[in-house]
Amino acid sequence: QVQLVESGGGLVQAGASLRLSCAASGRTFSYYRMGWFRQAPGKDREFVGAITWSGRNIDYTDSVKGRFTISRDNAKNTVYLQMNSLKPEDTAVYYCAAVTKYYSDYSKGYDYWGQGTQVTVSS
Repeated sequence: QVQLVESGGGLVQAGASLRLSCAASGRTFSYYRMGWFRQAPGKDREFVGAITWSGRNIDYTDSVKGRFTISRDNAKNTVYLQMNSLKPEDTAVYYCAAVTKYYSDYSKGYDYWGQGTQVTVSS
């Protein structure tokens, strides 16, 4: 059974930093790419970024480029989302997800999802 568990969310002020973690268990060897998504109240789920399990390729949505960094620790089967210079518009529930097949579009095709962790940025 595949499980993804996010942690690290919280309430911070604008300009602060947070690091989210996503611990993966189960068939991790078959994951091709790990992604981060977020969903703000009343809005559609949004792709934040993704990293291949090898770590060689990473992609971000434009709104977080230069502020967010995705990394992974394969020994711990964990993917991280380092969020710096947080803004109130970053407030959302953040989800990690895994895709086991190749898609050229890094935002597509995810098979497994975590339960989400809340990030709230106050102004």
